[in-house]
Amino acid sequence: MASLPHPSVHDHDFLGASHDANARRTQWVVVLTAVMMVGEIVAGYATGSMALLADGFHMATHAGALGVAALAYRYARRHRRNPAFSFGTGKVGDLAGFASALVLALFAVGIGVESVERLLNPGPVAFGDATIVAVIGLIVNIVSALLLSGDHHHHGHGHHHGHAHNDNNLRSAYLHVLADALTSVMAIVALLAGRYLGWTFLDPLMGVVGAVVIARWSWSLMKDTAAILLDRTDDHVAEEVREAIEGPGDARITDLHVWRIGPDAHAAIISASSARNHGELRRRLAPVHELRHVSIERH
Repeated sequence: MASLPHPSVHDHDFLGASHDANARRTQWVVVLTAVMMVGEIVAGYATGSMALLADGFHMATHAGALGVAALAYRYARRHRRNPAFSFGTGKVGDLAGFASALVLALFAVGIGVESVERLLNPGPVAFGDATIVAVIGLIVNIVSALLLSGDHHHHGHGHHHGHAHNDNNLRSAYLHVLADALTSVMAIVALLAGRYLGWTFLDPLMGVVGAVVIARWSWSLMKDTAAILLDRTDDHVAEEVREAIEGPGDARITDLHVWRIGPDAHAAIISASSARNHGELRRRLAPVHELRHVSIERH
């Protein structure tokens, strides 16, 4: 097999173009989340609000997950040229994203169980004070989401050519913040309904609804990151490779492996039956801009 690396990828540095900017955003959000986490937990115990207390513990788990995301950025940057990693550290963020998805799932179960228990055995709630803290928490969530989103939208699906869309580490941080915002909104609604309408049951009920929504987000992130960690074939890029190589009609691909090795990078191993030389086959792949590491076997 003849491997023809492009000059720009000799060091196997496949970190995303927005790696450093995303790392800085995540670090700021870690600080904001940790501060608000302490405030909500203290206020939740003081006021007796299950929705507010759940939101505080929710933020505690997210603070830990966001911390992992921040460390993943640092680790990937520090070891990006370490030869021990055959294809670089571009997938470290996906590993962190998968871990964050597990944290989200565990929290969804925990808050669901606790909310059902409180629904069956309601207790007194200081609605006024709890509402004030919940509003502050929501403001922090909105600021954090803006920091992480920048000029991009990270919760989309499908094939994208932008940089930030492909960073699952940032996506996991963004989902954690969205989950925080969701629980804050639900806590505010429940607390206001309890104070002015007497619907005390709404406080724990909102916890159950929030748990279901968070579990869905967790599954989506877990499914996407697991596919990348298991080197699942990127069908879109694979089809582009086939069209580029076989399009002229003088070559046929007999074996093809295409997988993601970083937020903006894919690798490909191609076995082709062709009279054309490696240089010509490689030139045909130039329009497939996702490819950063290509090995071609011609026979």
